[in-house]
Amino acid sequence: MTGGSLPTPRVESNRPAISIVVPAYNESAGLPPFVSVLSRTLDGAGLISWELLLVDDGSTDPTWAQIGALNAADPRVEGIRLSRNFGHQRAQWAGLAHARGRAVITMDADLEHPPALIPEMVRRWREGDAVVQGIRADDPDLPWHKRITSRLFYRIYSLLSGQALPPGSADYRLIDRAVVQELLQFREEGLFLRGLVRWVGFRQSEIDFVPGHRTQGASRFTTMRMLRLAWSGVSSFSVVPLRLAIFLGFATAGAAFLELVYALVMRLGFHRTEAGWASLIAVISFLFGMLFILLGIIGEYLGRVLSEV
Repeated sequence: MTGGSLPTPRVESNRPAISIVVPAYNESAGLPPFVSVLSRTLDGAGLISWELLLVDDGSTDPTWAQIGALNAADPRVEGIRLSRNFGHQRAQWAGLAHARGRAVITMDADLEHPPALIPEMVRRWREGDAVVQGIRADDPDLPWHKRITSRLFYRIYSLLSGQALPPGSADYRLIDRAVVQELLQFREEGLFLRGLVRWVGFRQSEIDFVPGHRTQGASRFTTMRMLRLAWSGVSSFSVVPLRLAIFLGFATAGAAFLELVYALVMRLGFHRTEAGWASLIAVISFLFGMLFILLGIIGEYLGRVLSEV
């Protein structure tokens, strides 16, 4: 078991067939039942070899001690301890960097991602799918506002980024070693693995699942964390927000021209304006229009920098 925040990938010739990467933050009570169900599923499916990487994402409870106990009971269960809480996406990335399997499955430790789906994922992988993406069905117990905001995010993301991300795309997926190697090249700050997995291409398929019941506690994925993840996804893959400024600039410049025409008509035709009013309105509108156009041009160059990076 190792520690560190951003580990370098390890490569070994004696690879297991499957690696399962599971971020864990304050999951000490839920890890034993999760590992028990997962190991029974994997062994029952007849997989030749597998390893489980539990990534302790800076937990403040005895999660790391629990991982040590699970490792002592079954050496196939290994642990990675991050130096602090880096977040779910970084924890997944750290697990990918340490995974040795020819294919890697990422999932959560609360059993909402049903392990019973893994044999079907492996079957599709063996038939040639490099990515098998889990698609989460709507949970009837999920608050209505979370269901609406989730679907809205996927629609907005797909529209702005230019790549379709199916509603319900979860961090429950199988990815081939070739895909893992591509993902490990991205060390950007705003990691959004759901988008990256889709973006790198390869042959992909989707598999629907009904979320299981949490074994312990309640979800810590708050609305604020969801909004931060959504913004990371949009800002990492889309330059549309940057280009909005140039459209606003032209719209404002057009409005300034119409306002100038109106002011001149009122001044020359009806003499109903104060002296200097028309000039003031025209200058202010024109300058705001030019400002937005210049901001749009700067945004276009920033977008090119983002694309190159």
